[in-house]
Amino acid sequence: MIRLVVALTFGLALTPAFAQPREEPVGCESFKWPLDRERALLAQPGIAEIDSGAEIPLPVGKAVSVRLLPIAKARLPMAPERPSRAQDGKAGFVRIAAPAQPGPYRITLAEAGWIDVIQDGRFLRSGAFSGATGCKGVRKSVTFELATAPFIVQFSGVPADSIGMVMTQGAP
Repeated sequence: MIRLVVALTFGLALTPAFAQPREEPVGCESFKWPLDRERALLAQPGIAEIDSGAEIPLPVGKAVSVRLLPIAKARLPMAPERPSRAQDGKAGFVRIAAPAQPGPYRITLAEAGWIDVIQDGRFLRSGAFSGATGCKGVRKSVTFELATAPFIVQFSGVPADSIGMVMTQGAP
């Protein structure tokens, strides 16, 4: 009985340390894979600015900036898979042409936000994920396995009025 009480007391004493959210890595060198190319593409002057809901050709290797709206006005094709943590976060989406080849594609964002990819009317599961704070121009990069069909990239919980996005082909 004493061992049980000691074990429970020790376990409860450790719980706050494990219950706290993990801090995200800081700095451009902290991503799980190199994002120098994506960072350079997102930093180029004259990136095309497009409205939420726009249809665009497959933007592999070309950065775009998507203008966002309050989530209530964004008319997202599907409710985000994860509710937004940001009370006043913005949302939006783009419709993208079918890739010529199936396979892994990375979507890299300049700002914090949730990414959903929808293809054939269903959410795709994300693959590898890397995020870091304190890296000017890049915040997160997520992989998705795409088929050769049009798809939608939808953003939610973004703290800004627009979000820079670039797609690159291949696994990290």
